[in-house]
Amino acid sequence: MIPGAERRLVTVAPGVNLELFEAGAGPAVILLHGFPELAYSWRHQVGPLAAAGYRVIVPNQRGYGASSAPAPVEAYDLESLAADVAALVRWAGAGPAVVIGHDWGAPVAWHAALRYPGLVRAVGSLSVPHAARPSRPPLELMREAAGPDHIHYIDYFQQPGVAEAEFEADVRAGLLGFYWSISGDAPRDERFRPIRRGARFIDSFAPPAQLPAWLTAADLEVYVEAFTLSGFRGGLNWYRNVNRNWERSADLAGAVVRQPALFVTGSRDPARNPPAIERLRDVVPDLRVFAILEGCGHWTQQERPAEVTGAILRFLREIDARADL
Repeated sequence: MIPGAERRLVTVAPGVNLELFEAGAGPAVILLHGFPELAYSWRHQVGPLAAAGYRVIVPNQRGYGASSAPAPVEAYDLESLAADVAALVRWAGAGPAVVIGHDWGAPVAWHAALRYPGLVRAVGSLSVPHAARPSRPPLELMREAAGPDHIHYIDYFQQPGVAEAEFEADVRAGLLGFYWSISGDAPRDERFRPIRRGARFIDSFAPPAQLPAWLTAADLEVYVEAFTLSGFRGGLNWYRNVNRNWERSADLAGAVVRQPALFVTGSRDPARNPPAIERLRDVVPDLRVFAILEGCGHWTQQERPAEVTGAILRFLREIDARADL
């Protein structure tokens, strides 16, 4: 599915296999996707990173593509997802890896860095910055922020089966509309709208009149085919663990990510969390690469492939150059 990469199926936990795509040889770099995406979202980065001398490993995470999709909701908490990353590093067998995530892949990468510091030598994220653990359960904070007339989309996703049915009624329109609505190309009147109470999530956006330049018809078809087969339950179950993640991370309150780090986001990305970005160096003191791409939306590595690839390569070269000193 990713040109130049070899497909593998790797067991990461009892009964859990991850489909992944691997290219190149050298120090391991693991790239983690978000929702609703696939390993394919990193298609532009795999070849250049492999050519630069790295072993690039890009999994379809739990619930995506041909990877396992366990039935229990709690199988998708951050502890389980970070353990999957640790299992991939051990499977690669080449020492600690660089782990970089986008969207939901970002908190998985940051969590893996905190939980498995001996396996993660450097860490980075696109779109979603690392943030200190909040003092209260996330859903409480989201409900307060949404107010009485609206519902936060993560809160909307809490009821199993609801958002799944909306997406699966028309997979192509649902994916394309969502991709478009939080991209950097969407004009203000076509961007994702807050969900009013009693309304449907799927009504908060609509497909564009034509595909954006960064998403070809063939690209879209890869996603449509995959989600038509897998459905959306696995990916949406990640959201159903936000309070569980908070409960299980009490020991990480005040924790600091010590590894060298990278962060890249877009100026039009609704997930960029400006307050967290302002405080990023407090929780990630060794931040080596920091970039905000003007006009870029949420799908960072797809909307701005050359800039993202360049930032990652600069990061890798710097940490490896310092390691040689």
